[in-house]
Amino acid sequence: MDDIPLEIDLPPVLTAWFAARGWRPRPHQLAVLQRTRSGQSVLLTAPTGGGKTLAGFLPSLCDLIHLGTGSGAAKAGRLHTLYLSPLKALAVDVRRNLQQPIADMELPIQVESRTGDTPQSRRQRQRRNPPHMLLTTPEQLALLLSYRDAARYFAGLRYVVIDELHALAANKRGDLLALGLARLAGLAPGARQIGLSATVAAPVQMARFLDCAGPVSVIDGGPGPRPDIAVMAAAARVPWAGHMTLHAMADLYAAIGRQRTTLVFVNTRAQAEVVFNHLWRLNEDSLAIALHHGSLAVEQRRKVEAAMVRGDLRAVVCTSTLDLGIDWGAVDLVIQVGAPKGLSRLVQRIGRANHRLDEPSRALLVPSNRFEVLECQAAAEAVMEGELDGEPQRRGGLDVLAQHILGTACGGPFHSDTLYAEVCRAAPYVGLSRDSFDRVVDYVATGGYSLRQYERYARLRLDAQGRHEIAGPRVARQYRLNVGTIVQEPMIRVRLLRGRNLGQIEEWFIDQLVIGDTFAFAGEILRFEGMRETVATVSRAAGVEAKVPSYYGGKFPLSTYLAARVRVLLADTKSHGRLPAPVRNWLALQRCHSVLPGPDGLLVEGFPRGGKHYLVCYPFEGRLAHQTLGMLLTRRMERAGYRPFGFVASEYALAVWSLNEVGEVEPLFGEDMLGDDLEEWLAESNLLRRTFRNVALIAGLIERRHPGQEKTGRQMTFSSDLIYDVLRKYEPDHILLRATQTDAATGLLDIKRLGQMLTRVRDRIEHRRLDRVSPLAVPLMLEIGREAVHGDSMEELLSEAGEELIEEATRLL
Repeated sequence: MDDIPLEIDLPPVLTAWFAARGWRPRPHQLAVLQRTRSGQSVLLTAPTGGGKTLAGFLPSLCDLIHLGTGSGAAKAGRLHTLYLSPLKALAVDVRRNLQQPIADMELPIQVESRTGDTPQSRRQRQRRNPPHMLLTTPEQLALLLSYRDAARYFAGLRYVVIDELHALAANKRGDLLALGLARLAGLAPGARQIGLSATVAAPVQMARFLDCAGPVSVIDGGPGPRPDIAVMAAAARVPWAGHMTLHAMADLYAAIGRQRTTLVFVNTRAQAEVVFNHLWRLNEDSLAIALHHGSLAVEQRRKVEAAMVRGDLRAVVCTSTLDLGIDWGAVDLVIQVGAPKGLSRLVQRIGRANHRLDEPSRALLVPSNRFEVLECQAAAEAVMEGELDGEPQRRGGLDVLAQHILGTACGGPFHSDTLYAEVCRAAPYVGLSRDSFDRVVDYVATGGYSLRQYERYARLRLDAQGRHEIAGPRVARQYRLNVGTIVQEPMIRVRLLRGRNLGQIEEWFIDQLVIGDTFAFAGEILRFEGMRETVATVSRAAGVEAKVPSYYGGKFPLSTYLAARVRVLLADTKSHGRLPAPVRNWLALQRCHSVLPGPDGLLVEGFPRGGKHYLVCYPFEGRLAHQTLGMLLTRRMERAGYRPFGFVASEYALAVWSLNEVGEVEPLFGEDMLGDDLEEWLAESNLLRRTFRNVALIAGLIERRHPGQEKTGRQMTFSSDLIYDVLRKYEPDHILLRATQTDAATGLLDIKRLGQMLTRVRDRIEHRRLDRVSPLAVPLMLEIGREAVHGDSMEELLSEAGEELIEEATRLL
C-alpha cells in the first residue's frame, strides 16, 4: 500500500473522534477510503481485531458527513449503505458498535438491522422509509429485491459492505448473494462493493466475487500478531475414540476458572449441550457459564450476547453461531473442543479472543481422541506458520438460480436476454451456458416437460412485450415465504408447560420420544410431556440422565489442506516428540507392529478377528469421502467373492469386515470405481432422493411454508419422492435432476476428493498382513464395537489390549 498517502482528508468531526481516543486511521483503512473514492470496489483482508469493520464503513461515514445528513443532501428515506452479514448476531453486533461512535459525534445517521428475527412491523416500515444504513443478510436482500419498488428503493445506494465474505462465497448462500449483488449492480450502478474477511487463502480469486460492480482492488491489511495456541494434554488418559471429549471436562473447567472470560467452541449443537451440562455439574464455584447455538430461542441467544457485552459471563459454550466477527474485546481465551477440521475456521474462532489490534489471541485446542491429537497439533503448527485453507471457486447451483429467477419476476417482468447477461456477471455463474439458463427459466415457468400439465407449477407467463412475469400474486407470496438456501430438517418448537419458548428441535428426534422421556436441551434436562398442535411441551427434570438431541448436518468435513498436514505429521517421526506421551507411544507401537502411513501413499492393513477378516485403510480424506469409498469398496469385494459384511468410516480411516480374507488390494482401489460402480450404487441408494428433496425446496418445486402453516418432514419427503420418481421415469434429463447429481457429487459423496485420493495413491499402496489388530486400527474397531455390541465389553477388551501394547512399546523405547 505504498501508493496510499498516510493522511487523507477526513471530515473534522471524524478526525476529532479518532484523536479523542488516541487513535489514528490505519493504512489499510485509509486505503479502502481512497480506492472507493476513485470508483473501485475493494476486497480487504485484515486480521481479526485489525479494524476491518471500521474500514468497511469509513467511506460511508465520510460520505454521509460530507453530504450533511438532515440537510436534504442525504435524504431521509433513502438507503445509502447496505451491510450484508452471514450471521444475524453479527449484523446486530455491528449495528450496536456503529451506533456508539455515531452518537458520540452527534450525527443524524440512522442505522438499523433487518433479519428474520426483526418484527414484521419494523421490516414493513424499513421498506417504506429505509434508514441511511441497513444491516442485513443475503436472504433479506433477496426479499427486498423481489418487490416491485426495488429499483426505487436501491436507487440512492452508494456502498455495499459484505462482511466475512469467505463464509459465504463457498456455498449456496454465496450463490444467492452473488446473484443479488449482480442485480444490485444494475439497479445502483454507482454503488461500490467492499468485501471484508480475515481469512482468505486466495484473495485474487475471492475478489472476483465482487467484480460485477466494476474493477476490484485487493488490499492486504497485514497478517497481525501470531496467536498463542496450545494443545491440551488432559490429566486423564487420551481416549482411543469418541467425540464428546468428556475425559477433559475437569481440565476444561479449570482453564475457564483461570480466565476472566472464555469462549468454548464445539462443532455440533449436540456436543454443545453435552459440554454445557458437564461443565455445570463441575461448577462448584458457581461460575456464570452460558450456552449459545442456533436452535435456542432468539430471546435466549440475545440475552447471552448482551451478557457477554456487559462482561457478566465467565464462559459461553457455543457453535458456529459465534464464529464470526462479534466484537467482544474482553475475551481472554478461546477453547476449541474437538478437532477444528479446517484452518480458516480455526483462525476465525481464535480471533474471537483478544479482539484488539496488535495483541495476540490465545487459544487452547482440546482433542477428543488420539487421532484428533494429531489433527489439533497439525492445525496449531499450520496456524502459527500463517497458513490458511480455502475452497476452490464453486459453480453456482441451478436450484439457486431458479429461485433467483422467480424472485426477479416477482420484482417485475424481465427479458431473458437481459437477465442472462446479468446472471453471468455473478462470479459463480460466469461460465453458465445459455442452454442451461433457458432450461432453468422453462422450469420456473412450467415445471418442465413432465410437470407442465399441472397448473400449480405454472409460475411465469409471457406478457405482450415477450417478457416473463409472475402468473399471479400468490406466486410472489409463496416465494417470499420460502426464500433462502439454508435447508434444515423440519423443526418443532419446544416450550415449558405454562412457560416460555426454549427453542427448536428437529422433528424426527421429537417423533422418537414418548411421554416421560427426558432429554438435554437449552442447557437443561427436560421431560417430554406431549405435543400440543405443533409444539412440544416439556417440564424441567433435574438430576436424571437424559438423551441428547441429534441434528442432521452441522458436522464440518476435514479440509483437504489440513488432512495433508496430518499425513505429513504422522509420517515424520522426528515431530512425534511434540505429542503427548500416550499418543507418542501409540505411534511408536504402530511402527513396531506395522508401519505408519506415508504422506502420499495409502496404508492398507488386514487382520483376522472374531471369525471375520478386517481390511483397514488410512486415506485421511474426511468422513464423506471415506463413506463413499466404503460403499464402492464393499461392492467390489462382493463381486470378488470376499463376502463383506459392512464397514465403518471416520475422518481418518475406513474399516471393512468380510467373511473371506482379501488377497490383492490394488485392484480394489482402482480409479475406475468412480465409473459404473458409482452409477450402480447411486441408482440403488436413497441418497439421491434425499439430495433431490433439498434441491426441490431451494428451487421452489416443493414449498415448505404456506400462509399460516408449515409442512411436516414426512409430507415433504412424500412429495419429493413422488416427484423424483416421476422425473426419473419420464424426464431423466430434468434440470433439477442434473442439479441433484452435481450436489451429491460435491457434497454428500465428495467424489472429487475421493478421485484425487485414488489418483494420488496409484502404485503407492502398501498392504500389510497382520495377525492381530494394529494399534492404529484400534480407534476404528471401537467405532464398530459401539455399533454392534451392547455394553462396553469390546471397548474394554481393545483398550486392555492397547494398554498392553503401549507398555511393550515403552519397554522397546
